[in-house]
Order: sequence, then structure tokens, then C-alpha cells
Amino acid sequence: MGKIWEFFENLNEYVYVTDMDTYELVYMNKKIREQYGFRSMEELAGKRCYELLQGNSTPCAICNNEELTPGNFKEWNCYNPIIGKHVALKDTMIEEGGKRYRLEMAIDVSAQERQDRRIREYQNLETLANEGLRIALQAPTPDKSIEVILEYLGKALQGERTYVFERNECGGDDNTYEWVASGVTPEIDNLQDLPPEVCANWYRIFEENENVRIEDLEDIKEEDPLQYENLKRQDIHSLAVVSLRNEGKVIGFYGVDNPPGESLDYAQDMLDIMGYFIVSCLKRRNLIKELKNMSHTDQLTGVGNRRAMYEYLEKMQTNTGVAVVYCDVTGLKRTNDTKGHVAGDELLLRACQCLRNVFPMEGLFRVGGDEFVALIPNISEQELSDRLQCLREELQKNQVAMAVGTAQHTGGRQQIEEALAEAEKQMYMDKTAYYEKMGMDRRRV
Repeated sequence: MGKIWEFFENLNEYVYVTDMDTYELVYMNKKIREQYGFRSMEELAGKRCYELLQGNSTPCAICNNEELTPGNFKEWNCYNPIIGKHVALKDTMIEEGGKRYRLEMAIDVSAQERQDRRIREYQNLETLANEGLRIALQAPTPDKSIEVILEYLGKALQGERTYVFERNECGGDDNTYEWVASGVTPEIDNLQDLPPEVCANWYRIFEENENVRIEDLEDIKEEDPLQYENLKRQDIHSLAVVSLRNEGKVIGFYGVDNPPGESLDYAQDMLDIMGYFIVSCLKRRNLIKELKNMSHTDQLTGVGNRRAMYEYLEKMQTNTGVAVVYCDVTGLKRTNDTKGHVAGDELLLRACQCLRNVFPMEGLFRVGGDEFVALIPNISEQELSDRLQCLREELQKNQVAMAVGTAQHTGGRQQIEEALAEAEKQMYMDKTAYYEKMGMDRRRV
């Protein structure tokens, strides 16, 4: 029997032999002795397999001695908590000198088990991601689609927070979308217009077509102190972040905070895959904004058009008082006829700028070729009078002639319509008086 044990001595697998009746260990090869901290076979004397190998006080419930027969191998897998490894086992019975011996060979398959588990996790994540995409594509707006995806990614990756940052026109970064797990404090309001230097290192990494992965925040304390302080304040200790690109240009990034350590590997892959959908949503959102802007904005002056004015009124509280200032740029036709339409456009731009210098931009609208309306909520008669005086001074300074009519109302949609009509009437009266004073035929000017 000794020669059999010698054959297994230097094998790279774990091998042990135990008496099947007493459970006493009679042999452990070099690899398993080293694993358990034994230098020689003598140290095994009196040791039982279930005590030493499994840390049990009684024979293992999973013991398969009764299933073993000489010349046949029983194959199975289990996890050994004492050595912390997944092992593939081959067991057989050897009969020698009237005794029955259990011989077991164990192969460490922990790496394969981790890989299999990762594959299973990827498959689960793929299912979740596909479901997230399915719901996201049914969302009524691109904004809602992004919110759905962030929620699904946050839950699938077991993170505390998922988010999107977009680079703004000043070179800073704005947190534009955010999902947080239950009990986690939202940060989106605190992360607007981050100075460019905070994420500068990240953008350098992105430009090299790499992504950002932080397993332990303390690792970047020295090399990236500004980002360290930014993340430390948010109680972030780990994260995975990938860049968002449009036509090859980095336009921002998105990521997940504080996922479990073992999730960081596949978190980055999932973020990479889903990033294309995020960018697609951002592009659709921007297109919708641009189309809406075009349909609600006067293309020459940049102020709202008539449609925008009525939407503004629809959103206004019915009990909100508002002053209506109805304006008409006089002399536009004559300028177009004598100096050309470029000069006419310049006149309109100067007139609009005068109005913008006096009245809030959000309540200013071009409602006709030469007509503008300013709507000013909650303004007193005295304050309105003061602003009209400022307007007259602006017009004179910029060499613009403008007929002006005003009206005020205290609330109610019908009263707003009446105020608009009254202000327009007053404007025409002012325009007529201006032409009569100048001795002009209004049809020619």
C-alpha cells in the first residue's frame, strides 16, 4: 500500500486516504499537507477526516462512503469552507488487508467556478438589461428612457447611485440624470457645473480610450486630490465610470457608485454596452429640444413666437396678475423698401434688444412681422410706469421708433385675452397718433 501513496505524493491535486470504518486519516499527499499546515505524515496520527478537512465534530452529512465500490469512481463538486476553495472530487474505495479505505482526489476549480458564476451573472445582467431596454424604448420621452436605464443598471449592479454627467459650454460638468438606491442621499443638485479641473484626469483617461475604475478611493488620494475630495464628500469608496461619445468626441460620462467589489469587472462591461443607448437618448433629447425651440422661437430675434406666448399664458396661474405691453416697430416697411431687408432686420433686432433691456426675456414674444408683446407677472402700476420710461430712453438711444400700448389684469384667462386686446388697441392708437404727428401716411411706412 505504501507504494500507492508514494505515487500520489507529488501530484498537483489534493489526495488523501481515510479508513472508512474509523474515519481516521492514513495518508495526505504533499499538496494537501501544505494546504493544511502539516510538515509530515506523523502529525496526522489519530486525526479524523471530518474534523480536519471539514471542521466538523461528527461525520459529514455529505459523506458518500456508502456509495463507493472498488474500481469505480464517484465524481462530484463541493465548496470547502476550511480552505475556501471550490473543488471537483473523485472518490473510490480501496480494499487492502481486510480494511476498506476511501481514496479521494480533489482538483481546485475555484477559478472555473468564479468564471462560471461570472457567466451566470452576465446572463442575469443581460436579461435585466434587455428588460430595461424594452421598457426604456416604450418610455414617452428620451429623458424617461435614461431614467429607466439608470434604475435598471443601479439595481442590476447593486450600486448605490447611477448617473449621467454632460460637459457644458463652459467646459464644466453637469450631473443631468441620477438614480439613487433607497436610503442614499441624492447628489444631483450639488453636482452642477463642476470646475473642469475636477474631472480633468478622467477626461485624459477617456481620450486614451480607457475607462475609470476605482476599487478603493484611497488609491487616488495623492494622484487626483480634487476628484478624491469630490468623491469623498459623497461617501463614495468605489466606482465604475465610462465615457459617452458622439461621433468620436467625448461629451460626458456615466457610471455607478459603490457596487460590490466583485461586480466591478462586469459593471464596466455593462456600462460600455449600455452607453450607446444613453448617447442615442441624449441625441434624441437634443433633437426634440431643437425642434421645439425652432417651433417656439422667432428665428431672427431669438425671443418666443406667438405659439410660445400662448403656451406661456397656459402655464401661468389663473389668479396671477399680469401686465401686457404691446409694441409695434414703426417705419419697418419704409426701411425695407428704401434700405433693404437686411437693414429692416437690423431695425427689428435693435427694437428687440431695447425690450430685452427692460423686460424679462421669458415673457417677451414676437407675435407679428413688426409686433412684440411683453408679459410681466405681478407688477405694480408704478413699476410698470417706471419700466415704460426706461423703454422710451432705450428706444431713443438706439434710434428706434415704437408704438406702445399697455393693459393690466388681475387674473383669469378671459381677462388675459381682454388685456391683450386692450393693449393692442392702445398700441394702434399710439401708432396713429405718431403718424399724425409726423404727417405720414401709415400705409407707406
